[in-house]
Amino acid sequence: MRRSPRLSAAERRLWDAFPTGEFVEFAPVKSSVGRPAGANAPTDGDTWGPERTVRAQVITSLLLGARDPEAGAVPAIRLRGARITGPLTILGGNVEHELVLSGCHLDEPVQLTGTMTRTIRLTDCSLPGFSGGGMRVAGHLSLSGSNITGTVRIARAQFESGLWLTGTKVTGDDEWALYAGSMVVEAGANMKNADFTGGVRLVGARLNGDLIFEGATLRNPGKNALTADNMVVEDTMQCTRGFTALGCLRLRGARIGSTFELRGVVRSPDTSYAVHASHMEAREFHLAPAEPIEGVVSLAHSRFGTLQDDPDTWPDKLRLNGLTYDRLRGSGVARRIGWAGRDPEGFRPQPYEQLAAWYLRDGNDALARRAQLAKLRARRRTQGRGRRLWGWLLDATVGYGYRPWLAGVWFGILLLTGTAAFALNPPRALKPDESPVFDSFAYTFDLLLPLPAFGQRELFDPAGWTQGLAYGLVVSGWILATALIAGATRVLRPQ
Repeated sequence: MRRSPRLSAAERRLWDAFPTGEFVEFAPVKSSVGRPAGANAPTDGDTWGPERTVRAQVITSLLLGARDPEAGAVPAIRLRGARITGPLTILGGNVEHELVLSGCHLDEPVQLTGTMTRTIRLTDCSLPGFSGGGMRVAGHLSLSGSNITGTVRIARAQFESGLWLTGTKVTGDDEWALYAGSMVVEAGANMKNADFTGGVRLVGARLNGDLIFEGATLRNPGKNALTADNMVVEDTMQCTRGFTALGCLRLRGARIGSTFELRGVVRSPDTSYAVHASHMEAREFHLAPAEPIEGVVSLAHSRFGTLQDDPDTWPDKLRLNGLTYDRLRGSGVARRIGWAGRDPEGFRPQPYEQLAAWYLRDGNDALARRAQLAKLRARRRTQGRGRRLWGWLLDATVGYGYRPWLAGVWFGILLLTGTAAFALNPPRALKPDESPVFDSFAYTFDLLLPLPAFGQRELFDPAGWTQGLAYGLVVSGWILATALIAGATRVLRPQ
């Protein structure tokens, strides 16, 4: 097709370069590594003159076939340092060519809703929004390094080889900065060092690779910084190395095929949860934030192969009811008993049962018994006065059956006390002519046993204060026997 005479000089350069896909550079673009998100994007693009200005209409015309390709070449739009005026809009179209803009300024949002395209790269650009809901990209979409002052909407979009928002700054124009529910990415999504003001929505999204939030910042105080219910990530999800979330991380029902790592900062004291990861699945779950999470963390009813965390950053409020895991990793193994009792809603038995089961699998029977004992002590605080009194008695005497040696200690103390007391103040014989020689040890032993063994209890009668001691020893013996039976029944009862 012939060149249109209404093209400006800048547009003619693009028109001529399109058939071979050459870069058209109006000004050099300086991109520095390590700068804040969006800092490489131009800040004065609205002042650029006609010598570096291209109408969006010219770009869309070329993408939709206004020029025939050149034999032996791959046509594409490749611009550097240009100002794009007018709406760059293709709705439901079929684009056979790549669109690459680097260091450009776009006056109006990009709209590619429902469009089938090849790779789109808008890197280090400044633009007021991107809409690509339902688009199909035979390649990848990259907005890396760009400063976007509007919401990025790519719900139900499909990307064959990745989504890149590395170092991208997005300031949403409503509740959302990135709206990508039900998105499908055949490879991974890289949002390393990105900066989002507004929520990131990935509900029902499916990523057949990694999801990288390394060094990213998500700002949506008082609301959800990340909403990813029922999201599927086949490989790893990383929120590490400087990751910051001001708002709730909601991952309810998400499934991570490999490892989920949270090693950054999460602050959301004014939402119901700071991390809502209930009903979640992951092969490995690493919860080791840079500082204790400010807010409630819920792992309720989730399933992890390995759960690894750090006692120094355990959340003060942690919901674990229904959580199951195959392995626990991290220091402070013995401190886990306190970890299981941090539910802000009060006592829950299942976290203690799960912890005891893991201790047994790990070969640590003593800690398993301690976990069960801690469960019963925590339950006692929720019971009525009578049950609390009986529970305290069981705890003091036999440790609810998990410390039966306590009964032996009490028995020994009472036996020594009675032996000494009756040796100094022997009881009188009921039948002096028939009674054997008095033995204070055997007599005390008989008093402590529900059924006498030495026959001394029926043949001697204490007097004075020793009579009260004898009654006390009889009652104590029955209490110890009852506690032992109750504790043994509790331990042997199927769990």
